[in-house]
Amino acid sequence: MKIVVYGAGGIGCYVGGRLAASGTAVTFVGRQRMADELAAHGLHLTDYLGADLRVSDVDFETTPDAATGADLVLVTVKSAATEGAAAELAPVLKPGAVVVSFQNGVRNGELLQSRLTEQIVVPGMVPFNVLNRGAGVFHQGTEGALDVQRDAALAPYVEAFQWAGLPLTQHDDILPVQWAKLLLNLNNPINALSNVSLRDELSQRAYRRCLAAAQAETLGILEIAGIKPAQLLAVPMHRFPAILRLPDFLFRRLASKMLAIDPLARTSMWEDLEAGRPTEIDYLNGEVVRLAESLGRSAPVNARLVELIRAAETDRRAWSGAELLRELQR
Repeated sequence: MKIVVYGAGGIGCYVGGRLAASGTAVTFVGRQRMADELAAHGLHLTDYLGADLRVSDVDFETTPDAATGADLVLVTVKSAATEGAAAELAPVLKPGAVVVSFQNGVRNGELLQSRLTEQIVVPGMVPFNVLNRGAGVFHQGTEGALDVQRDAALAPYVEAFQWAGLPLTQHDDILPVQWAKLLLNLNNPINALSNVSLRDELSQRAYRRCLAAAQAETLGILEIAGIKPAQLLAVPMHRFPAILRLPDFLFRRLASKMLAIDPLARTSMWEDLEAGRPTEIDYLNGEVVRLAESLGRSAPVNARLVELIRAAETDRRAWSGAELLRELQR
C-alpha cells in the first residue's frame, strides 16, 4: 500500500516517521526546506517515554504529483492551507483513496470532503504535542494516541499504526472529540504569549486563570450550541476551569498528572511565532468566536487572544501571567 504524508511539518514528520521507522513505506510531501533538512540528517524521533527512533533514508518529495496512486493520504498541513491542499490533491488522487485529516480545528475534514468528492475523507485529530527541534529531530512531549472517525476504509491500515506505536482510536462521532481537543488547544495562544515551556506555564496560577477564562467562555457557547465535548482525560471538560483556578499548592496536589509534562513540550503556536510563520489562531480561539457570532453571542476572552496573537505575529513580546490575565479581564 502507498501511504503519503501531505504537509510534512512537525506532526506530519513525526506521525509519518513513526510509521516509516516500524517498516511501513511512507512518502513525505512538503517544503524544499524540510526536504533539504531530512536529506542531510534523516529523521530522529523521540518521545516523553524515552523512544529513540531513526529513519535514515527518507522518501521526501515537494510536488503534489508524489501523491499519485496513493492508497492512504495523511493531511497534516496547517488549517489555513487545507483548501489549497485539497485543490492540489484533487487532480492526482485516485477514486476511493482514503484521506485522513490530522489537523487542528473542527472543519478541515468537511472542507476536504467538499473538494475531494471521489475519495473517502476521514476526520481525525492528533492529541499530543510535537516539537521540531531542528536537524530532523521531532519530539512528542505529551501523551495520546490518534483519534479518527470510525470508517471501514481504515481497516487495511490499523495494524501499521499499531506497529508504529500510534494506534488509531476510532469514534462513532469525532466532532465532540475535536471540540474537546480544541478546548485543550485554547492554551496554545497563552503558551505562545508566555514564551515559556508548557510545564512552566501550567505551574503558574495566573496563566492557568487565563486558560480557565477561555475554556469557561467556550463551554458556555458549546452548551448553547448543543455540543457536548468528549471526555479525553480523567477529568470531565466542564470541570477544567475550576481546577485550573486553584491555588498552586492545591493544583499540584489535585492535578499532578497535568504537570507531569515533558520539560521540552511547547505548543505548535509557540513554534510558529518562533519561526515567524502565521499561526492557526483563527482555527482555534477564532473558531469559538465564529460559533458565538453564529448564535448571536460574543466570546470576548477568545476574541482578545486572537487579537494578541495576530499582533505577536508581527511584533512579538513575552507576557507574564499577571499581565496577560489583566489584559483578558479588561
